[in-house]
Amino acid sequence: MEKEAFIRTFDTLPKGIYKSWGVRHTLDMWHGSKNLGKKIHQASQQKGCSILLIWSKDVCNHFWFCAKMSATYDDFFDMWAGLLHHVTGEHEWALGACHHGPLSDNRDKEWIEKGSVAHRALIEIVLNARWLGEVVKYLGFRSTAELESFHNHILMYASKRFSFTPPVYSARTLLAGLDYNHHVHRPVQRKADGSIEYRKLYNKKSRKWSLYTMKVDKDYGYIPDLQRAILRSRTTADRGMTRVRRQRPDDPRQYGVLCGIPPPTTEELLHTQVSRRQGPRTT
Repeated sequence: MEKEAFIRTFDTLPKGIYKSWGVRHTLDMWHGSKNLGKKIHQASQQKGCSILLIWSKDVCNHFWFCAKMSATYDDFFDMWAGLLHHVTGEHEWALGACHHGPLSDNRDKEWIEKGSVAHRALIEIVLNARWLGEVVKYLGFRSTAELESFHNHILMYASKRFSFTPPVYSARTLLAGLDYNHHVHRPVQRKADGSIEYRKLYNKKSRKWSLYTMKVDKDYGYIPDLQRAILRSRTTADRGMTRVRRQRPDDPRQYGVLCGIPPPTTEELLHTQVSRRQGPRTT
């Protein structure tokens, strides 16, 4: 559905807009980091590779850093491949060195043994040909986090668990947009001493705790204006609220309920259908 919505929206734009701007295909950094984390988590389940779970967050952070600091694929690869040296405790090698400063001697994170099963598994992930082929699409360092947040907000008004007619779905989406735009810049919630208030969140997958910032409660200050606009529109309208909306030629609802097999005849169902009390029906 997202792809179809993008195509329809893109087709409505004047042709000169995206021709003059140019269209560059990029991938979301957050999704790239998430997929990378999944691969590392899957590899950590193998025997002798549990240490990869400890390094998962650092590898994903390094991916963000490489994509942000690199302008070309070669720049990215030089920093990205250096990860395989860093995790073993080797910070200088023949073709380069790590970009970080001096490390503290008080470390609680174990280095990965060079050439071990875990190290070889990490090499397969980091130097995967398919993964490296997609790297150029991450060098723009773009994220759809705000768009994803808005999509999640729409689900509060139009859940995927329910079916809505097009006018109702459109109205619910507009309400979600009003809510989101009005509250997107809410200030953070502060305690009595003026410090920012946080909440703890535990991730079962990574087995780590994280913090997220609390914001002040919503005020829905736009609702009175919306109510006045609705009343004004209805009192000045020359027709009722009932509207007839024609179905699109490709609307799947015109085909009714779809299934994988053709329905049998009524006589066949009467002959084979079993009643709980009387057993198979007979004609």
